[in-house]
Amino acid sequence: MVSSQLEWAVAGGLAGWAAARLTGADRLHRTEDWAAPLLSFTPQVAAGAIAAALALRGRGPRLTAALAAGVLTATVAPRALPRRARSADGPGLRVLTANLFISRVAADPLVQLVAATGTEVLFLQELTDDAVADLDRAGIARLLPHRVIEPVAQGPRGNGIYSRYPLRDERDSARTPLRSREYRHSAARPVCELALPSGGAVRLGCVHTRAPTPNRPQHAAARWRSQLIQLPAPGDLPLILAGDFNATLDHAHFRALLSRGYIDAARQVGHGLAMTWGPTPSSRALLALDHVVADSRCAVHATSVHQLPGTDHRAVYAELQLPR
Repeated sequence: MVSSQLEWAVAGGLAGWAAARLTGADRLHRTEDWAAPLLSFTPQVAAGAIAAALALRGRGPRLTAALAAGVLTATVAPRALPRRARSADGPGLRVLTANLFISRVAADPLVQLVAATGTEVLFLQELTDDAVADLDRAGIARLLPHRVIEPVAQGPRGNGIYSRYPLRDERDSARTPLRSREYRHSAARPVCELALPSGGAVRLGCVHTRAPTPNRPQHAAARWRSQLIQLPAPGDLPLILAGDFNATLDHAHFRALLSRGYIDAARQVGHGLAMTWGPTPSSRALLALDHVVADSRCAVHATSVHQLPGTDHRAVYAELQLPR
């Protein structure tokens, strides 16, 4: 009896998880506090559901687990399959995003990674004044001489964009005015325009949303939801958002963002299960929270993740081709 009850508890939990994923429980205000952080682990639960379907002995629990496994696998497995290549005949652009873990990352390995990958645009989150100075000492300006940065003295809220090509900070543009309060609470900052050598241009946004950690602080999931919803949509110019979204493809609000005219670069080339965050800098990465989100008019040729010493995030690199 105890064994049967335990099997039903396991199968019922898996079925509930599949239902929460299908219905988008993280977008419902009443359930988002627990659903948003938990649904991040859907790939691991999908693997567990497959194992349970094979291991459970009771016919009912086994069939229930198998049904949950089928549903969860159907949502997760396509991320490992490259999608049909999009056509774009404009210039290429190589981008890299890295969360510096409040600038615990040593500057030299990061600059070496920029040089090794031929990165043309670098998006940085959790950028501090000390990190800016360290990057300058490591020679970042030789590779990426242009910058629009917003470092902080300490803490995780600093962001910045470094580029091989000239940048125009959109806060200085009358065409795209940003009210100070809106900008201060935006998850995409800075936002700037990059002038390409070919004569074209592309908009860039460095993203760092607050994590939907349950009750720390209170209403963290609601703030995370609001920040994802308010991320800018593509316009006349192609727009690339990159950074720490604190969201995965199992979050309804992140999928809604993609539906507004974006593609997830890693998902596009079949690397959607490449994990980018772990609990500690030395631990195995468990969640795919960092993304390069490109305008859907762009083509994606390659992506990769790279471990940097000192941070709990992996850097994400992507080779894009822009529309002409």
